[in-house]
Amino acid sequence: MSATPLLSTVQQQALLEENEQLREEIKELKRLIFGSKRERFVPQVNTAQLSLELISSSSEPAVVVKQTISYERAVKQIAKKAIRGGFPTHLPRIDVILQPKEDVSGMRKIGEEITEELDLKPASLFVRRYIRPRYVSKEETFHIAVLPARPIEKGMPGAGLLSQIIADKFVSHLPFYRQAQRYEQLGMKIPASSLDGWFEGACALLEPLYQALRLHILASTYLQADETPIAVLDKQKKGDTHQGYHWVYYSPEERLVLFEYQPGRGKDGPAKLLKNYKGYLQTDGYVAYDQFETREDIVLVGCMAHARRYFEHALDNDKARAEKVLLWIQQLYAVEREAREKNLSTADRYLLRQQKARPVMDLLGEWLVAEHSKVLPKSAIGKAIYYLVARYNKIYLYLEDGRLEIDNNPVENAIRPVALGRKNYLFAGSHAGAQRAAIVYSLLGSCKLQGINAHDYLQDVLQRLPNQPINQLKELLPSFWKKINSSPQLQI
Repeated sequence: MSATPLLSTVQQQALLEENEQLREEIKELKRLIFGSKRERFVPQVNTAQLSLELISSSSEPAVVVKQTISYERAVKQIAKKAIRGGFPTHLPRIDVILQPKEDVSGMRKIGEEITEELDLKPASLFVRRYIRPRYVSKEETFHIAVLPARPIEKGMPGAGLLSQIIADKFVSHLPFYRQAQRYEQLGMKIPASSLDGWFEGACALLEPLYQALRLHILASTYLQADETPIAVLDKQKKGDTHQGYHWVYYSPEERLVLFEYQPGRGKDGPAKLLKNYKGYLQTDGYVAYDQFETREDIVLVGCMAHARRYFEHALDNDKARAEKVLLWIQQLYAVEREAREKNLSTADRYLLRQQKARPVMDLLGEWLVAEHSKVLPKSAIGKAIYYLVARYNKIYLYLEDGRLEIDNNPVENAIRPVALGRKNYLFAGSHAGAQRAAIVYSLLGSCKLQGINAHDYLQDVLQRLPNQPINQLKELLPSFWKKINSSPQLQI
């Protein structure tokens, strides 16, 4: 009998790498199912190992000695907001005078006690009637007032109702059929199909404002970009939905956000939108953005948060290496936190980074050069190191300009309402419907970034848009609207 041939060294190495990759995939699945979703890194101390080392270090019995240890620690104080007797002054007051049961005639009032409670008057529908008397002159000519422009020509809903319908769906994430149930409880039966039609009409009115927002954001010199999926009903796919994408562009300086729907995740969408853009573009590592590396008028900036996630996932694979990098990254974010707490200008933030962040980034770069050849490329720590090596220079750029952020998290935060919406209304009814959603997400997302009440903004804008000159649309953008309007909000 002939002996079974042994595996070659190359085959053994391939099997080892495959085994390691499968192990990492199982760990990642367990982490996704059972692990913590937070990204904050807290170094772990092996107390069991520490106690063994202390025991073995001396054969003499331990002597218990009590020590008093004191230290100072900076603690962020969270101010408790008083509610009782401290309601905001902008809320209307309804006074209820309560007199004693006794006869107070002839008594002298020496003061009063005021007790406040917060209450709510449920939303109610009402009908606004425009009554226009008709007159006829002696010359037999008729005269009647002009009917004010309405959000939907010859439509039933007013600006307040339309703004409530839109805010309920895209802020409170209530599908139209749930809204229809609520309006029926208020005494008006409005089919969900009618609500959908009114929403479509409102979006047609908002379309020019959306285009003005698009031009304004693209005129900035620093954008962050990301994309998120959205399921879309497609007539060509019966019984199934199409996977579309909302591409999101955020201007940190303007605090405005733009959503644009594309049927796919290819590079054509951002290539078309950013055709004439010039400036910094901060993204994650998705390959669709690599096309801008050849553009001399666009500078790609990397995202440290994405690199950090790779090392956080690699803790179970190579704890020593992963912790070392995560501690460095933690120091970098401590610098950013200091800049925010001190409310530094872009110039001062640049100087702070040069002093405290650049040395850490340089140490990280030297370590990556030394370690990247010592790990398996397909292992979790190998993927983390190779990911950061490939994007190190792009991430390093945030040190060169105080305007730039260390990561892409602000644009990811702007995407969160889309994820919440997917859980409630599941999908868009059509590709056109997905773009209508992009219009609303852009305007309401910008309102959120500006601290504006979405309903107040929409009601005012929908009322003014029919008569707003096209060359003055910029005045209705959230950042400009905020300057001349105030929407105080109660925060508890």
